Amino acid sequence: MSFEACAALVEKADPLRFRAAMAAPVSARKILFPLYAFNIEVARAPWVTQEAMIAEMRLQWWRDALEEIADGKTPRRHEVVDALADCLDSEGARCLDGLVAARRWDIYSEPFEDRAHFDEYINATSANLMWTAARLLGAADEVVVRDFGYGVGVANILQAYPALTAQGRKPLSNNTEKAIAELAKSGLARMDQARKNRRAVSKAAGAALIAGYHARPVLQKVQREPARVVADALDVNPARDSLRFLHVTLRGWWH
Repeated sequence: MSFEACAALVEKADPLRFRAAMAAPVSARKILFPLYAFNIEVARAPWVTQEAMIAEMRLQWWRDALEEIADGKTPRRHEVVDALADCLDSEGARCLDGLVAARRWDIYSEPFEDRAHFDEYINATSANLMWTAARLLGAADEVVVRDFGYGVGVANILQAYPALTAQGRKPLSNNTEKAIAELAKSGLARMDQARKNRRAVSKAAGAALIAGYHARPVLQKVQREPARVVADALDVNPARDSLRFLHVTLRGWWH
């Protein structure tokens, strides 16, 4: 029941990725749901306790599980780990280890050191997850997938900005309107670059990129009106969001 448990977890905790996974072929869901469930477990680990040491231990538990998978050992019993072990190879396990390591930033209240540090975090979290999924699904160019994943990660953190700051985190090293607009611009530029090279991502691998369908409109809105980020005004029109999702699923992730 590990796969079914993963799907149920994603449906409850990450409706956007659940929707994206359900739009993918049935065979792709066997990879997407375990990866997305893993991402949920890791992403929430720093937030379930205010004790930094306990949060560190939770993240280390996942790193140890990934190491077991990477080394070809029988992994510890856990619904998500069981499903991961069925679809993840050594390369994927080591890539996801970078995701877990990056999530240590979420435990503490220190800001990113600089823009380079921020970019490393986005690449290790959003892009690592998307690249692992795409590679396991089919042929894909890593640079193209990571460019797209970077834009998606920037959009996600801009949307999460009010919630993160309310929890005492500092998700942006520079939260001036100019800096926020520039960040959105850079995210869009990376997504545009990925779109230009979309033929380097097979249709099968492209199923992993559907989860980023929402990012472009968010980044475009932030570039035009960066004050919306701090004001918690990046609301999504449900009807427009549904139309965009349909458009992407029918025409391709690059639209």
